[in-house]
Amino acid sequence: MISLTLVYYTFREAWHYILLFLLIGSFIYQAVKIFPYTIFAKKQVHKFKGSDPKGMISLLISNVLTTNKRSDKLIAHVQAYKPDILLTLESDQRWENELSVLEDEYIYKVKIPKDNFYGMHLYSKLKLEDIEIKHLISDEIPSIHGYIRLRNGRRIRFHCLHPKPPSPSEDDTSTNRDAELLLVGRELNAERESVLVFGDLNDVAWSRTTKLFQKLSGLLDPRIGRGFYNTFHADYSLLRWPLDHVFHTIDFTLIKLKCLKSINSDHFPVFIKLNYDPGKKSLQEKPEKANGDEKEWANEKIEDGKPQETDL
Repeated sequence: MISLTLVYYTFREAWHYILLFLLIGSFIYQAVKIFPYTIFAKKQVHKFKGSDPKGMISLLISNVLTTNKRSDKLIAHVQAYKPDILLTLESDQRWENELSVLEDEYIYKVKIPKDNFYGMHLYSKLKLEDIEIKHLISDEIPSIHGYIRLRNGRRIRFHCLHPKPPSPSEDDTSTNRDAELLLVGRELNAERESVLVFGDLNDVAWSRTTKLFQKLSGLLDPRIGRGFYNTFHADYSLLRWPLDHVFHTIDFTLIKLKCLKSINSDHFPVFIKLNYDPGKKSLQEKPEKANGDEKEWANEKIEDGKPQETDL
């Protein structure tokens, strides 16, 4: 827009200058917001160097799009990348049936088939413990909570989320999405236990809500300093945002993070491999903590969402 202004405006009118300055100001504001998600910023999560198979965990997260018929493409990714954990969003009974070929290898399963675009399936090679299916804000929107047991015996708390986005076909406002994210962030205790939060959060990484989620939860974002890792919309190369996320406590370091090839969904799948590395706690910087005003705003948002469950 700035370049078009420079080309087509004559700058004989005062409003030409005013509009140009507004556009420049907007560009600078947005550039500052997204800068942490460029390769020029400092990395929030350290790269793991070494070999520790018992401390590693890999996840593949995929919003499959309920109407998408190409389960073979997702299965091919699973066979190629061999994740310890597979989370599918928008998966219905048909998707559950087609993914059943994975169940001999992924012996731990949580299945929530739904026809409302909020189905959720979790497949794991690692032992799952104390699993709970919750409906934090709405009866229509499930989430999965529990523990994963790493190969070294470490117990990791996890939360799988897919809050409803603000859109003409979904919610008129972002209240429900914000309430679910902030509720989980508020209730986490990153000082007491190791935590993973992952799923399609329907919000960009640099939004006020997602940043506040990080401040409340104390979780790290491995994309900071590495890139956007845009996952939506898969069909429009010039209109893409990072809506699918993995956050973790400070005792994990990154081995690999990658957006995978299209499976004919409107989201790209995401693969991430982490290593439980408590020795890095003193080397990695924790997110800034939420101040009093931010906590108050978060509590108001949560109350506006009228949560059905608050005990995580």
